[in-house]
Amino acid sequence: MLHPFGRLFGLGDKPESENNRKEEEYNPDEVIQVPVERVQPNRYQPRAIFNSEKISELAQTIHTHGMIQPIVLRHIDEDNYELIAGERRWRAVQTLGWETIPAIIRDMNDSQTASVALIENLQREELTVIEEAVAYAKLLEIHELTQEALAQRLGKSQSTIANKLRLLKLPESVQQAVMDKQITERHARALIAVKDPEVQEKILGEIIERQLNVKQTEERIKALTEPKPKKKKPTLKGVNKDMRIAMNTIRQSLDMVRDTGTDLETDEQDHDDYYQITIKIPKKKG
Repeated sequence: MLHPFGRLFGLGDKPESENNRKEEEYNPDEVIQVPVERVQPNRYQPRAIFNSEKISELAQTIHTHGMIQPIVLRHIDEDNYELIAGERRWRAVQTLGWETIPAIIRDMNDSQTASVALIENLQREELTVIEEAVAYAKLLEIHELTQEALAQRLGKSQSTIANKLRLLKLPESVQQAVMDKQITERHARALIAVKDPEVQEKILGEIIERQLNVKQTEERIKALTEPKPKKKKPTLKGVNKDMRIAMNTIRQSLDMVRDTGTDLETDEQDHDDYYQITIKIPKKKG
């Protein structure tokens, strides 16, 4: 019943303790009825969002056709179990009010349990991109793999793994917006280019409020993050030394005024017969 990818992560290996068991004491393929109330969710479950409508649809299917595939559990203690695979089925059965659920009991350690839960969900392709990224990060940690090695084991490109993992560097609010489908993965990837978390939050608000598409988002990011070109001042070529000294003195004086906190607006124009400096000093309100 293990996923075919299981053997790539060493999940098909039997624990050493199992070698000493007699076959009749432990049958990993035996389906038994387990009390629903004694089952606990998988602590390593990568899926954070369970669509209640889809759970109801699954419950109706189970009610009509029965449980076609048993869930997979492991013992927590003598009387209680933890889910390894099949949480959606377990949730659906709970809504039906079943007292027991068909299950297969596996003898797995924490890393094996986590891997099965992550891989099962990844192969279903129903996770949000953030949940998928979290699953990749956990697999890298559990098995101490490089991104390239993980990509090979999952049959994906290394760039795919890397691009997903970059999303986890975004602020929690941005990640949550992706999970809630308020923005797309492409929106989120565009926000990675913004280094300031506060600016990321600001742009996120604009995307949601103004319903910006990806191109509009990229243009907004460019407007906020790229430095504005400074207006070039005339070079004062072709004027005599006294004029240059006068102009430089005026400019220095204006800079000193700006240093006091006054917001000056200046404009310099070089005409044929004269040099013009326009200074605007805004009136303070209040």
